[in-house]
Amino acid sequence: MTDGKTTVLLVDDEELIRAGLRAIINAEPDLTVVGEAGDGAEVLPLVTRLRPDVVLMDVRMPAVDGIQASRHILETVAEPPKILVVTTFENDDYVYDALRAGANGFLLKRTRPEDIVRAIRMVVSGESLLFPSAIRALAAAHGGGGAGGLAHAGLTEREAEVLRLMATGLSNVEISERLFVSVQTVKTHVGNVLAKLGARDRTQAVILAYETGFVTPG
Repeated sequence: MTDGKTTVLLVDDEELIRAGLRAIINAEPDLTVVGEAGDGAEVLPLVTRLRPDVVLMDVRMPAVDGIQASRHILETVAEPPKILVVTTFENDDYVYDALRAGANGFLLKRTRPEDIVRAIRMVVSGESLLFPSAIRALAAAHGGGGAGGLAHAGLTEREAEVLRLMATGLSNVEISERLFVSVQTVKTHVGNVLAKLGARDRTQAVILAYETGFVTPG
C-alpha cells in the first residue's frame, strides 16, 4: 500500500480501457493506480518494481496473455499481488484457465464502476468469493470429478462445511452467523482448508472443490 491506499497496476492492450479504469480507481480515496502496461510481457518487471497490491489483468493480449502473465507473477514473486483478470465474456475458457493458474477472480469489461471498486476491495480483503454464481457456471462447464474427490485432503466435518459455504459466496462474517461461531473461528477453519488443499486463496479452494465433485454446481 502507498499512504494507506490500495495500489493497482492496470494491464490491457487497449489504452481506452486503461484510461477508463484509471479514472474510476483514482476517484476513490483508498485506491490508486501506480502503473500501466499494454501487454503481459511488461507485467513482471512492473510488479517487481512497483509492488502493487492488485493487478487488473486483461485476459487476451497479443504477445503474452493474462494467463501466462499471471503464472509468471505467481511463480516468480515471493509475495505476489492479488490478480483480477478482466474479460469481455464471463464464460470464456480463458477466464477459467486464468483462475486455475492462480488469479483471484475476474471482472467483466462492462462491469459498473461501483462494482469494479467493490471487487478490488473484496479481493484485497480475501474474505469472500467474487462472483460466485459465475464461478459456479464455469465449474459446471469444466468440472468433472467424482463425489468425495477431496477425501485425501483430510478435511474435518466442520472444515468441509465451511468449504461448502465458501463455495456459495458467503463471507467469513456470514459463515460465522450461519454456524453460530466467531469470525476468528471461521478464519481459522478457512486457513486450515486452504492449507490442506494447497490453495492460495478461497477462489482456488472453491474451484478445486467443484473440479473434484466435492461441491456440485447448482
